[in-house]
Amino acid sequence: MLNALKEELERNKDAEKAKVYSRFFKTGKGEYGEGDLFLGLSVPKQRKIAKNYIDLNLDEIQELLLSKIHEHRLVALMILIFKYKKNFDKEIVDFYLQNTKNINNWDLVDLSAYQILGHYLLDKDKSILYKLAKSDNLWEKRISIISTYEFIKNNKFEDTLEISEILLNDKHDLIHKAVGWMLREVGKRNLETEEEFLKKYYKQMPRTMLRYSIEKFWEEKRKFYLHF
Repeated sequence: MLNALKEELERNKDAEKAKVYSRFFKTGKGEYGEGDLFLGLSVPKQRKIAKNYIDLNLDEIQELLLSKIHEHRLVALMILIFKYKKNFDKEIVDFYLQNTKNINNWDLVDLSAYQILGHYLLDKDKSILYKLAKSDNLWEKRISIISTYEFIKNNKFEDTLEISEILLNDKHDLIHKAVGWMLREVGKRNLETEEEFLKKYYKQMPRTMLRYSIEKFWEEKRKFYLHF
């Protein structure tokens, strides 16, 4: 079944899109996606294919996650999400945590972190997220904050704010964007809570993080935070 999946992805590849994706996901030397290879499949196409391979076992999914081909890893995560949603199995969560270093681009993290890890931890101890937030690995840090999206959707904001504080002085643009995005999502549900955080930290927040977090504010309020 694994070979059939790989062959189906290969049959649907698009060389021109692959070139575009390679530039978009920063695969050049020294960039965050260095060495990543693309077949050039759209996300909806990959999701449609993934649904036909939900019976892949974890060893087969592991092989996909170790692949240099981006679509192999993305489809692997889609299958993992489908499997998790069938019975919310802790085995899937443990497997996910064992593979954080293979969930190694922002789209892979953003697709999967809240749907698997965030959902599982919603009513459980969340210390693993704080450990990931303090990791030296870019993707583990992004997983830590994006996982809290599931909490936000359930009007639980405390962990988002605490992890945002941990990541406040991170140097990477992808962390600035992720934190800003999650703060913005908090604000959509409880503007007062977001602004309490902003008023405490907006002068020291990286500019990108701040811009993302206030993107939906009306103009005068945006100007207040940006021109200090």
